[in-house]
Amino acid sequence: MSQKIVTVVGSTGQQGKAVIAALAGNPQYRIRGVTRNPDSAAAKVLVSEGIEIVKADLNDLKSLTAAFQGSHIIFGVTDYWNSYPMYGPTKAKDVEREQASNLVKAASAIPTLEHYVWSTLPKGNKEYPVYHFEGKPEADDLVRAGPFLPPRTTLFMVCFYANNLQIASFRPYWIETANKYVQFTTYDPETIIPFIGAVKNITPFIKAIISNPEQTKNGAMVIGSIGQWTAKKWVGEWAAARGAQAQVVQISQKDYNALWPWPRWSEESALMMNYFNLDITPVETLEEWAKTYELPDPSSGSY
Repeated sequence: MSQKIVTVVGSTGQQGKAVIAALAGNPQYRIRGVTRNPDSAAAKVLVSEGIEIVKADLNDLKSLTAAFQGSHIIFGVTDYWNSYPMYGPTKAKDVEREQASNLVKAASAIPTLEHYVWSTLPKGNKEYPVYHFEGKPEADDLVRAGPFLPPRTTLFMVCFYANNLQIASFRPYWIETANKYVQFTTYDPETIIPFIGAVKNITPFIKAIISNPEQTKNGAMVIGSIGQWTAKKWVGEWAAARGAQAQVVQISQKDYNALWPWPRWSEESALMMNYFNLDITPVETLEEWAKTYELPDPSSGSY
């Protein structure tokens, strides 16, 4: 049986490498990695591992279409954060949306395509327009609009990376006089965060998605989450693993932005965390609903 070609966009990035790890060594598949720079050290490592590397740019539809030729499975992802330092949030969102559109157009032009796995994110709202949440959901609509991709597509929503602690605006800082790590935030330490955890946890999700196409295609949404922790627990567990203590200190948005003025990672980080921290009051509690809800009478035939 001939091998199926799996083309991985962003093959040298966090998600791309986790996708490759899910399928590497499986004789059913031949992996093709897509990257802007095939001469990079990361790309050369993939070549040494037997991965085919092709050059393409998300901003160049023609190059993507060429890279996708013959593919049976495509993993698509865009990188808002690459454009953010150059353009700022609004322009970076527009760039990402256009890149996602190019992916959709290129994938739709591949007659051999059986499965398109699109890495997406939730959509923000008017109160908290999280810019890096905006471009990807708009691409979801592009996927659904055409006749070719909907039956072939899985929407894969990757949740919060635990290693976001490496980002300056999330990083815990050692305070010598307090003898503990301190993480400065704009959000309540009890904010619940849905986690994918370590980036490598993407790998088993991809294995499951690819292995169960009849369950995961047709526009199904797969949530990449291994659980939910509070913001306080996230930092506390990290510190405890190092034999230390940590404290989350909530400060004003103005002071938070002043700590990291540019690139304004702090502003974007705060928007995302405030999104997780939305205070929603239910119209009806579960207890109230249970007291009033009655099951239909089986004898009525209305069940």
